[in-house]
Amino acid sequence: MKLFDAHCHLQDKRVIDKASELISAALAVGVTNFAVNGTSEKDWDLVKEMGEMYPSVVPCFGLHPWFIADRSPHWLKTLRKFFETTPTAAVGEIGLDKSPLASGIDYADQLVVFRPQLELAKELNRPVAVHCIDAFDDLLEIMRSVGPFPAGVILHSFNGSAEVVPKLAELGAYFSLSGWFTYIDEKIAKNTLKSIPSDRFLLETDSPDGLPKADESSSDPKPTLNEPANILAVLDYVANLSSMKKEELAELTYGNTVRLFSYPGSKLLTDQ
Repeated sequence: MKLFDAHCHLQDKRVIDKASELISAALAVGVTNFAVNGTSEKDWDLVKEMGEMYPSVVPCFGLHPWFIADRSPHWLKTLRKFFETTPTAAVGEIGLDKSPLASGIDYADQLVVFRPQLELAKELNRPVAVHCIDAFDDLLEIMRSVGPFPAGVILHSFNGSAEVVPKLAELGAYFSLSGWFTYIDEKIAKNTLKSIPSDRFLLETDSPDGLPKADESSSDPKPTLNEPANILAVLDYVANLSSMKKEELAELTYGNTVRLFSYPGSKLLTDQ
């Protein structure tokens, strides 16, 4: 059984020192690849190095909405340079966030930063990982204006409504579920699952965040940080909710993710 972690942050300072063992542990349980997403100018070099060091890592570069205040005046030029020097890279993590998590971050400024990155993904014809919380109306409007996106837009840790799925899917969106999905009301989660086209379904960990909901009956000590091997817990949860066999769901999502990340220049094409 093969799995592909469609979105994680192994360059995060909380885990970078043990990235090698986290990758090894995940490879041992069938995770073949990891899309490691940068979040700001401060970590793009780390992501690039990680992509060069580990054959299983797909590097991704983007400016996350939470970190836009720290950007340099030439951030977009720098971002372009990373894609010029890293032909294996995808775009991400970029996004829009109106939730309390982004309180204090100018939303108008988020829009200023988001659109040119989405346009860059379209220009490069690469998949792009998007963080979207409480901003799906604006996301849809911008995607309609810039898109469609034949290379794919990954709605990572998707938490939108079932109603918005077909509108996004027709523009090229994929829907990636992480440990955060285990905290959503079960009835809502089931409706969301039913709405996602089978060929647009991905799994991820968002590690070191997105730790799946723990089994409350277990007496084992609860970890505080997530890791890519925990994609198995996401697989279990989603398979149970969707009444699919784990093996079938793994095969489906693995095939979708490999296809999505098999763009010209991709490591997945050279490794096969």
